[in-house]
Amino acid sequence: MTDERDQQPAPDETNPEAERDSPELAEKARKLFSGPIAFLKSAPSLQFLPTADVGEVAFAGRSNVGKSSLLNALTNRNGLARTSNTPGRTQELNFFDVGAPPIFRLVDMPGYGFAKAPKDIARKWRHLVNDYLRGRQALKRALVLVDSRHGLKDVDRDMLKMLDEAAVSYRLVLTKSDKIKPTELAEIERLTAEEARKHPAAHPEIIATSSETGLGIDRLRRAVLEAIG
Repeated sequence: MTDERDQQPAPDETNPEAERDSPELAEKARKLFSGPIAFLKSAPSLQFLPTADVGEVAFAGRSNVGKSSLLNALTNRNGLARTSNTPGRTQELNFFDVGAPPIFRLVDMPGYGFAKAPKDIARKWRHLVNDYLRGRQALKRALVLVDSRHGLKDVDRDMLKMLDEAAVSYRLVLTKSDKIKPTELAEIERLTAEEARKHPAAHPEIIATSSETGLGIDRLRRAVLEAIG
């Protein structure tokens, strides 16, 4: 992410804590995510993408990472993103308008790393996601969700590499953080942040979340707004 440099450094560059300490950003996030949010459309291929007239924040993650549950918690709507008992079922880009008229969009990317997915499905996923990441100027940031119980896996690292190569700014978000002990979570955060520093397009700060307890949800909302700018 390229920010204009001046005498007052951007929060991302010198003080990752600044975004969550900003009362103005917190109030703006509260209002936006309590206002109109609606499903716009699904895009099985690039020709079905909506007009790139507002900024987008995309959510990526393994097919059983809890992405739909986190999106529902983020938007405070139980059924906005569909959850499925069959990981890997969704193979489309799902777009959600935030605000009416839309101020920005959330994009639910199809889950990756489902072991039983046929090769043609995996190939279709890679082409769709790679083309979207490389060609979507409206995409402001990707949020890569990582199960806090397991940490980064090779399939996650493949996603980070894809984002690095596409020059898309991204941030790592831990899910299901209520499922492990606080000491274990702190260690996973440390290890994840350590790995993030190895990637040129990664944001340095990790956000730990839980869709069940609400841990980190307000912080994640502010991070979305900070990405949109």
